[in-house]
Amino acid sequence: MPRSSSSSHKSRNAAAPVFRLADGIAALQAGELIVYPTETFYAVGADPFSPAALERLFLAKAREAGHPIGLIAADTSMAFSLAREVPIDARRLADAFWPGPLTIVIPARDGLAPELTGADGVAVRVSPNPLARALASGLGHPITATSANLSGHSPAQSLAEARAAFDAKVKVYLEGGNLGAVAPSTLVAVNKNEWKIIRLGAISEDQIAAVLAGEQLK
Repeated sequence: MPRSSSSSHKSRNAAAPVFRLADGIAALQAGELIVYPTETFYAVGADPFSPAALERLFLAKAREAGHPIGLIAADTSMAFSLAREVPIDARRLADAFWPGPLTIVIPARDGLAPELTGADGVAVRVSPNPLARALASGLGHPITATSANLSGHSPAQSLAEARAAFDAKVKVYLEGGNLGAVAPSTLVAVNKNEWKIIRLGAISEDQIAAVLAGEQLK
């Protein structure tokens, strides 16, 4: 019996190796998928400038085309490098809420993959999770930040849930503990003339309106 238990323990360890930041960056550079923690839920990371990686991501999630993939950047400068132009309201929101759970949709620069852009532009945020930012920094540009679940299912709050969803379809799984977010990032689209909420989440519409009206957040 003790021998069987030891063998089982080793088998579980072999099936669930411990990955580190360098493993995640290497996988992204190779066009593979990773799962990593953010400030809200676990996300599936891929290099958004690799067509093969994006195809692998859509297949893994069983995600239909026409639903743009959001991104996480290492910092504000990297995030806004995706923009054709950066509206002043986008800068105000970034100053107030980044790093944080606010995804800003900004006018997209030319050359971005169609999987990343919608009618309002490209969606990006700077996460307060240091591992998420370090991955983008290590890759040298933003990484995908779609939730780690099959399309139509609930976002993964633990690495075990993400593994159950993707198994070998994902190359590297990075541990970040159990994530207790009750809402995703808020999604707000901004252009030079107006702003609008696309998805309510962790940051309220009133908070966004207050910042854009020049009020101080409490």
